[in-house]
Amino acid sequence: MADLNPYLSFRTEARQAMEFYRSVLGGELVVNVFGEFPDMVQSPDQQDLVMHAQLTTDDGLVLMASDSPDGMPYEAPQGFSVSLSGNTQARTQEVWDALSEGAQITMPLDTPPWGGTFGMLVDRFGIPWMLHGDPE
Repeated sequence: MADLNPYLSFRTEARQAMEFYRSVLGGELVVNVFGEFPDMVQSPDQQDLVMHAQLTTDDGLVLMASDSPDGMPYEAPQGFSVSLSGNTQARTQEVWDALSEGAQITMPLDTPPWGGTFGMLVDRFGIPWMLHGDPE
């Protein structure tokens, strides 16, 4: 079976973002840096940038990310959201409370016409999120 997973790109904040997401979602975080692979980056000050990070939560969610060292194109995220749904409303509120620290709230977490809870924000790392808690 194939997997479809969000893969986030950052200029230099992938490690901080992924550690933050681990604190919010739990799970195991594995991080590989460019310095582990010879000749991946030319500048010594970019050896510790994240080449690949993967967060795998206990309930099977997978979120991946990397940094974009000099010489690699980078544009700020736009035109997508990381959507997290299927949790209870209580768990959705917990995740919302954590993600919203330092975030720009684009739609407050509330009861939408289709039931449950729903909200949208752009987290402190510039990543847009949509959260939906199942109706109880």
